[in-house]
Order: sequence, then C-alpha cells, then structure tokens
Amino acid sequence: MQRVNRTRPGRRAPSAFLLAVLLFAGLGLAGCRDRPAEPMRIRIATGSPTAVYHAFGESLAAILNREMPGVRASVVVTPASAENVRLVAAGDAELGFTQADVLPAGPDADPRVAAVARVYDDQLHLVSSGGGPVHTVADLRGRRVSVGAAGSGTEITATRLLDVAGLGGDAVRRARLNLDDSVTALRSGRIDAFFFSGGLPVRGIADLARGSPTRIVDLGEWTEPLRSRYGEVYVSRDIPRSVYGVDPVTTVADPNFLIVRADLPERVVREVTRLLMERRSELAAAHPAAGRMSPRSAIATSPLPLHPGAAAWYRAAKP
Repeated sequence: MQRVNRTRPGRRAPSAFLLAVLLFAGLGLAGCRDRPAEPMRIRIATGSPTAVYHAFGESLAAILNREMPGVRASVVVTPASAENVRLVAAGDAELGFTQADVLPAGPDADPRVAAVARVYDDQLHLVSSGGGPVHTVADLRGRRVSVGAAGSGTEITATRLLDVAGLGGDAVRRARLNLDDSVTALRSGRIDAFFFSGGLPVRGIADLARGSPTRIVDLGEWTEPLRSRYGEVYVSRDIPRSVYGVDPVTTVADPNFLIVRADLPERVVREVTRLLMERRSELAAAHPAAGRMSPRSAIATSPLPLHPGAAAWYRAAKP
C-alpha cells in the first residue's frame, strides 16, 4: 500500500532532533514553573559588632527569617548611621538604623528613604581612663580623641559638640575609630578619650568598665548649645551608676530610627512593622534598648516620613 504523506504542501515534517529539542524545552519550562521563587533579601545595615545596632539587627533578622516565608534577612556590619542611610538610599540595604541628627530635613530630605519606627534614644558617651586627665570636654584640647568611625552618627554628633564647645578644627587631635578599635586604643594609651553614641548599655563600654578603671564624662551642659545651633532633636538623658558601675552623668541624646527603602512593597513593610512591635520582648532579650519601643512613641519619626506600609500598621493598631 502506498504511504500517504500527511504533511501540508510546502511545509516539511519536523525532524527527530527538532522534536527532541522542543520536548526538552517544554520540560525545562515546566521545571521553571515548579521551581520556588528566589527569597526576598532584606539586608539590615547595623554598626559595630559590640554595639546596639548589631545586637538589635541580628535579633530582628532572626525574627524575619522565622516568621516571613520567602524572606532571607541578614545583617551588614557598617560604621553605622551615616553609612546606613547611604546604603538604604542606594538600594544596597533594605533596612538600617540611624540617629535622627544624621537625616537631612526639609528640601534636602532624600525621597528614597522612609521610616519604619523611632526605636530608642542614642546617648553620646565620652569615655576616658579612670586615672586619666580628661574630666571635662575642655580637657580634650590638644589630646588624642576618637570621634567615631568615618560615616558614623557618632562622628556627626561628636563633631558638632566639639564645635559648640570651641574645640573645632585642630584643637583636638582626632582619630576616626569604630567602637572596638576605640576601646583597644584607650586601653593601650594610644588615645586619651573616645566618643560613642549608642543605646544603654553599650556592650563594648560595659566590657571596658568591668576590666579597667573608666570614666564617662558629663556632657549635660552641652545639650542646649547643640539645640540652639542644630535643632531640637537633642535632649538630655542620664546614665545612672547601675549601667556601667561608674559615676552617674547626664549626657546628650537624640532619637534613633529604623529606616527602610521607600520603594519596598507596602505589604512587606507592614509585616516588618508588625513583627518589630509585636516581638518587642524578644528583641529586648537581645538588647534592653529595644524594649523601650512602643507603637505610640514609634510614630514620632520627624523629619522622616513613615513608609506607607508602616503607617498602615500603626493606623490599624491605633497606638
């Protein structure tokens, strides 16, 4: 019997090779459809490993990884506030911690950055050796002083304080060291004092005070000059003896924010806000400063606007 060719005129029958390629491609596409989506990265810009930002950030990352399916959260060690703002604005981190005085206000505000919450107040520490010559800010003149790591909030606040105290320019021999390096340098005598801004207690300073005679210098008299020149973000706060086991002092403090990329989806930021507020006791176990948050105080993020996702959660929670 004559075989009937059922291919249409002018069209060649597909070869076995082509059929195999098409079948393989089809299986591959099916596999792509079945493959789980890549997890969403949430990088949290923190600070020194022995400071509050890092402890807070690690605990928050663990909560997000546990309770937000499809999210992979991690912490990023940074110099702290100023660098954290830059990373979030550039899209190199999704969340970050920063002091309020680092943030530009008014027409200079960066629309790429929004707030999740005001989390606690940072206190500026001026730390010297217990038997050393630095008892007041005036005693810093001509001495070797770390003003904090380049790109940190500490550097900004300390530089402003030295300016209002008449110690700007070359009046102080400045080093720019992070917390861990500042502690090491003070112990070895390479510096006479260091500044560090953080929530109470700062682990690196607590470790220093336990191991060697340590003095924290009173800065209370400089709150009003800072407010007069740089705005009302600064307030006075006490550091009681119970925190570090040294003489109590009054110091300068300013609010601390958890910030977020403004273009993050609203539903994601709303869930981050919920976990931040509802897991406060777990966060406080990582560092007591986290336990000072509340929905009522968290919404005071001026000059930074709340992200719409965060604002939606607070509206529903009615703090």
